[in-house]
Amino acid sequence: MFIHFNMATFNNRQWATGTEDPATFAPAKLDCGQWLDAAEAAGMKYAVLTVKHTGGWCLWDSKHTESHDIRSFRNFRNGQGDLVREFVDACRKRNIKVGLYYCMPGDFAKRHLPKGEEDKLHGLPPEAQGRYADFIKLQLSELLTDYGPIDLLWFDQYSNRHTKDDWREIKAHVKSHQPGCVVIANNSVDFKDTDIHSYEYPFLKAKNRPNPLPPEGNVHAAEVCDTLGPGWFWTPRENEDTMKSVEEVTAMLELCNKRRANYLLNVGPDDTGRLPDYAVKRLHEIGTRLAAPPAESDKP
Repeated sequence: MFIHFNMATFNNRQWATGTEDPATFAPAKLDCGQWLDAAEAAGMKYAVLTVKHTGGWCLWDSKHTESHDIRSFRNFRNGQGDLVREFVDACRKRNIKVGLYYCMPGDFAKRHLPKGEEDKLHGLPPEAQGRYADFIKLQLSELLTDYGPIDLLWFDQYSNRHTKDDWREIKAHVKSHQPGCVVIANNSVDFKDTDIHSYEYPFLKAKNRPNPLPPEGNVHAAEVCDTLGPGWFWTPRENEDTMKSVEEVTAMLELCNKRRANYLLNVGPDDTGRLPDYAVKRLHEIGTRLAAPPAESDKP
């Protein structure tokens, strides 16, 4: 399960800018256990949470920013929360492997801010400006030392113009802390940059890239990420009718597995902090379908 949940969830957008009011992060019913119970019901084996997305907002108490971590969210646990801790504990209770998503720098704010304001933060807290790579390594050290074994780190924008020359050094930094942590560089098929080949299916398909999925006969370990709903983050326009069907999901899972790829399916919690009932229902239906014995016509 891919879990996109961060400041964008509370501002009706897919890309936060870092300029949002931290008071808007106010999930009154947040329950990581509910997320992971639904993942378990669907047969999912690992989960990946967006602990720092495009706005630079960190879902843990980072000692390296005073303005863009969970302590700023005064309407969540009275500014004393740690969503990364809640997430990893919920995963381990259910024997689901722990994955964390970290977004590298980029020019994200131009999607929402007036011209001239879009390049101030580049997806990182203000304290990172002028020292992106060093700052990223400091935050990764926190994630890799304070929460026990992390099975997977999923990096978006690894080849961005701001830190692309530092990427392999950053990857080595991860391995220096946890050699067994799988590093995924989004949309990379170069083992110098990524531990397994990565395919962001909605993006690659929309851009008409020649290989939006691993090729038939693929022999390399790979992962395909996709969305259950219409976007990565929940928005109010989402409903049961916008969800992929059971048939669509199980067909894609079968295709990915035949091509040596995991299928990382995104389900976004809503602004209460829970997965919507219709998404939970669909995940249970998927799990039931996968657990069912094959029909006579499907048997070899």
